[in-house]
Amino acid sequence: MSISMEMVQKLRQTTGSGILECKKALEESKGVIEEAVKIVGAKGLALADIKAARTSSQGLVTSYVHLGDQLGVLVEVNCETDFVARTEDFKNLAHDLAMQIAAVNPLYVKRQDVPAAILDKEKDIAQAQVIGKPEKVMEKIVAGKLEKYYEQFCLLDQPFIKDDKIKVSDHMKHTMAKLGENITVRRFARIKIGEE
Repeated sequence: MSISMEMVQKLRQTTGSGILECKKALEESKGVIEEAVKIVGAKGLALADIKAARTSSQGLVTSYVHLGDQLGVLVEVNCETDFVARTEDFKNLAHDLAMQIAAVNPLYVKRQDVPAAILDKEKDIAQAQVIGKPEKVMEKIVAGKLEKYYEQFCLLDQPFIKDDKIKVSDHMKHTMAKLGENITVRRFARIKIGEE
């Protein structure tokens, strides 16, 4: 089957991928757009994992103030180039992250940021709740409770507020795949009137 330029453009508009990637995906899917979208998405996510190791020193600081002016968020989101930092997709991601922080109030960006003392305390609490259970069962329950802690307090592990079937880190990976650069959250601040 011959792949027309209109098909390539349609796939490109849908996925935001390059012309050659779209053409290859359409050839691989024998011209079926829906299949080509899946192919482009799978390749993009694989590349996002590879790109996660690259340095991200550009980006932007964005803010979100909730209705009523009682709650505000500042978040620094980094990427590799100034060009990507100015794209609409990157700005939308930064805004989504600021809204996520406002809505769910994480304490840390990622699980590696949780202090060891806090983790030890959470493990002790979980172990105290399962005393008397077999050791293998205890380990699984404690590990499960730590995962729940990460989901509640670590931004990247939280369910994404606009689609709770994915995590915030998955939403970021999709944007990384689309833009072709590593994207990281460096830091954030959440301020609510009357909160300490």
